[in-house]
Formats: sequence, C-alpha cells, structure tokens
Amino acid sequence: MIQISIEKTKNSKTIPPSKDFGFGRHFSDHMAIVEFAKTAGQGEVRNWIAPRIVPYGPLAIDPGASVLHYGQELFEGLKAYRGDDGKVRLFRPEMNWKRMQNGAARLCMKAPPLDLFCEMLVAFCKTESRWIPRESNCAFYLRPTLIGTEAFLGVRPSQDYTFYVIGSPVGSYYGEGADTVKIKVETDFVRAAPGGIGAAKTGGNYAASLKAALEAKNEGYAQVLWLDATHRRYIEEVGTMNVFFKMDGKIVTPPLDGTILPGVTRDSVLQILDSEGTPAEQRPISLDEIKDAATRGTLEEVFGTGTAASISPVDSLGINGEKVVIGDGRVGPVSAKLLKRLTDIQYGRVEDQWGWTLPIEIS
Repeated sequence: MIQISIEKTKNSKTIPPSKDFGFGRHFSDHMAIVEFAKTAGQGEVRNWIAPRIVPYGPLAIDPGASVLHYGQELFEGLKAYRGDDGKVRLFRPEMNWKRMQNGAARLCMKAPPLDLFCEMLVAFCKTESRWIPRESNCAFYLRPTLIGTEAFLGVRPSQDYTFYVIGSPVGSYYGEGADTVKIKVETDFVRAAPGGIGAAKTGGNYAASLKAALEAKNEGYAQVLWLDATHRRYIEEVGTMNVFFKMDGKIVTPPLDGTILPGVTRDSVLQILDSEGTPAEQRPISLDEIKDAATRGTLEEVFGTGTAASISPVDSLGINGEKVVIGDGRVGPVSAKLLKRLTDIQYGRVEDQWGWTLPIEIS
C-alpha cells in the first residue's frame, strides 16, 4: 500500500445541481499530485516522491518547464460511476494506465507505475466522494495528467515530471439534450499524420483539432469526422472519439495504425460485439465507400465511442455541404444496445463478466 498524504481543504465548494454540470466545467475541492524528481540525499537518482492529495489550486512550475515550450504532456480520461446500489466503480483504469505508459514512451516521458496510478485515483475518489453524482447518467470525470517540469531551453526530453489528477462532475458531453449528433466530414484540416503522435493522448493532437471543430460548430455540427492526412480519403476518428459504421449488414471500424487513439470504450465495444457473435471488422474505410452505402440505402448506423460521451449516435454527415442522412435519422438498434450494455456494467446493474470495473470502498 502506497502512503498518500491528504490535506483537506478549508473552503469546500458548493456542488452545482446536476442540470448545470455540463462537461468539465466545475472542478472538485482537491487534486492528487506526485512528482518524479531527484530524491534528497540520493544524488542524481530520481523517483516518484511525496504522493499527496491537496486542495485544488494552481500548479507551481518554472516558466522554463518543458511542458510550456515543447509540449511535453499527455493526459487520460476516465470516470467514477456511482451505481444504483450506491457503490462507486472505476471503469477499466488499467487500460488508461497502459495508454499513458505507451504515450509517455512516445514522448520520452516517465509515467507512474500501475500501482501508483490506480492508488492515487482511488484515494482521490474517496476524498472527493461527495462530488460523485448519485443522479442517473451522471458521473465523476477524472483527468490524470503528466507534464514535463524540468526548466531548460535546449530541445531534449525533460528529466522531471509531475503527475496529477483533477475531477469534475459531468452530465451529457455534447450538452444539447439530443440523442443523436450531426457531424461534418473535414476535408481541409487533419488531426494526425503517419509517424506522428496520433496514437498518444497528448494536447498537441487536440490543439490541431480546435479550428476545424470550431468551424464545424459554427455551421451547426457537433464535431468533425477526420480523414487520413496522406490521401484525405480514409476515415480516422470522429471528433475526440473512435468511430464505427454499420453498413451492408456489417459493423466496421478503422484499424489502429498509429494515427488513431486506442480508445478504452472502442476496445470494450469490440469485446461486447465479439461476445454476441457479431464481431466488427477492423479495416480501412474510405469516404467513397460511406457515400456509396448511403446512396444504396445500406448505411444503417454511425456512432462514436469514447469515455466522455460513451456511445454517441450520428444522425447525419455533412460532406462538402451535402447532407447525408444515416438510416432513418434516429438512434439505431446497435448504438442503443451497446450504450445499455456499457452503462449497465459501469453502474453495476449487471454482472461484470469481464472484470472491467474497480470497486471503491467509500466510508
């Protein structure tokens, strides 16, 4: 058991009503934090030191820190769910740790080991238990973050890092009260290129997406559907989510080829589909194939998968100004079934046959 010190805040915040949660707008009272740095009396030896939970507040970092100059940072996103039985559960935190490890290696960073990662999440949730919503379809979103903190201006990896976790009570990700969303196919901007960092959950990927997403929202869309950087022909992701299609009676999703984030929800959906005898094909999907299926009336469903929005059905695609309606424009049966299967597991309504949830004992 890792010793994690806890300093409670003297100024507790007022938790807003669930109807005002939105997504990532309100932050809880505390944050969990630990540094990878030199250990006193150990020379140049670096270790993870002083894991602790402290009142939420600004981070003290040097203006020369590598995160500020060379973007050496990445983050994760997962949720704590309060089930109908009152118990709190994390969903597949080891998958988030694995992705952080892989992303950190790509950015030449040092990520915390699994036991430290998970124990800090658990201790944080216990400390912030009053922030974990009891309302249906709400949850406590966790943002584990890793940043390079060594101060220098030479272009090289940092040797010092800070890992911290903040939390926010959340409701609907898109916040528009609709069951489906409209998506614009992006043909000018790209999110990631082969050989780049598309498979890492790093801020640079999201910074590259902001302009296209903003333009899409100004045109009445919820997000964009990204195409590959080389040919501008093959489907990659939808907004900040992985994407699935049901066409010609088959479910297909783009393969993980280094430019696409390996989503935890994506992996869960693939396992659920496989267990039901309807495995999804993981293969390249061209925009022409999508348009052809829509013309023939065989484009039955499109949906995004991700921690923030879980399963997000798409009712139409905007392709160069043309509106392509998917199916009958409503939530499809596959999307609805997957959403129920996932949320039933996350909220403890059914047996967790895969052992995906990590229960947290809240006193």
